[in-house]
Amino acid sequence: MNDPMRIVFLGLSLTSSWGNGHATTYRGLIRELDARGHDILFLERNAPWYASNRDMPEPPYARVILYENIADLKKRCEAAVVEADLVIVGSYVTDGAEVGRWVQEKAQGVTAFYDIDTPVTLKKLERNEWEYISPDLIPEYDLYLSFTGGPTLRRLEREYGAPRALPLYCSVDPEIYYPATMAPAWDLGYLGTYAADRQPSLERLLIEPARRWPSGRFVVAGPMYPDTIRWSDNITRIEHLPPAEHRRFYNNQRVTLNVTRADMVQLGYSPSVRLFEAAACGIPIISDYWEGLQELFDIGPELLIADTPVEVLDILEKIDPEELRNIGRRGRNRILSQHTAAHRAAELETYVEPLIASRGLIAPERNTTAAQPGAKPV
Repeated sequence: MNDPMRIVFLGLSLTSSWGNGHATTYRGLIRELDARGHDILFLERNAPWYASNRDMPEPPYARVILYENIADLKKRCEAAVVEADLVIVGSYVTDGAEVGRWVQEKAQGVTAFYDIDTPVTLKKLERNEWEYISPDLIPEYDLYLSFTGGPTLRRLEREYGAPRALPLYCSVDPEIYYPATMAPAWDLGYLGTYAADRQPSLERLLIEPARRWPSGRFVVAGPMYPDTIRWSDNITRIEHLPPAEHRRFYNNQRVTLNVTRADMVQLGYSPSVRLFEAAACGIPIISDYWEGLQELFDIGPELLIADTPVEVLDILEKIDPEELRNIGRRGRNRILSQHTAAHRAAELETYVEPLIASRGLIAPERNTTAAQPGAKPV
């Protein structure tokens, strides 16, 4: 991108990560866009549950306006939306359909919908639940940016009329997630909130292997697991693990497990941020399989697949420890070469650049010392 952009985001929350995985994505992406010389304004609904849990009330890389309701948004922020080169409305924004309609009426620049919840969004559209996006709005956005890639993008274009549906996957911050030298406390671990549709995979790929290998050490971190689950004595349970502890948690495992929600398996091409975070720590990963995973990692050299308890135990007991460490290193190198927040910022530029150029939009002079995407592999 030769010129800086004036970018306005309307997202769920940037100032609070409380119960809000969107904040991690927005913070990384916006920080890197700022480093590349762009001017960023984030418009956020002043929700009481975030107001009392703001862990970043004044982000150093973006201006934030907290608005009280739609009327307040329109009154205070219309000029910014009109003058922006790019306006991005995120999924799960309160009254997002109404917000999106207003943006499309007022914005003179490029407009985009950023769907951080694509499998959920598609289910909602099928049920005529349109609180943050509706079928009539999708064709009016210049870009539909999605956490899910692959065939889903063509479906969004074919069935819902999106002019251009493009992947903008989650990413990881390599300054936060990186290897640490420590003796692992566990042979295999998993981090994730309980989900009924994901539980059978967790049973098959961690709970049952733990029962069959009493001398192995296992851990499951995350809330909302029902009392009916039978945890064997060699499984450590951690009810709440704050984000600041995630890196240490991953580095305390010889191998970590990734299991996927059913709707994400069905659509494919839906990596989770947990997958990228674990890989960035250099920890070898066992994952269930879904279509598109093979395009993110080289299966075998960079990531391991298992479908049965026996396959999990074969990995834990039979693969040479040094080879496991090499798998972790190669997985980390793949993340650093393709899946950092800096890469996502650069991708967004390539998506928007031709649209900006075709409309002759002029932005302020760009910072020529902008950072470059990626990091050196180790």
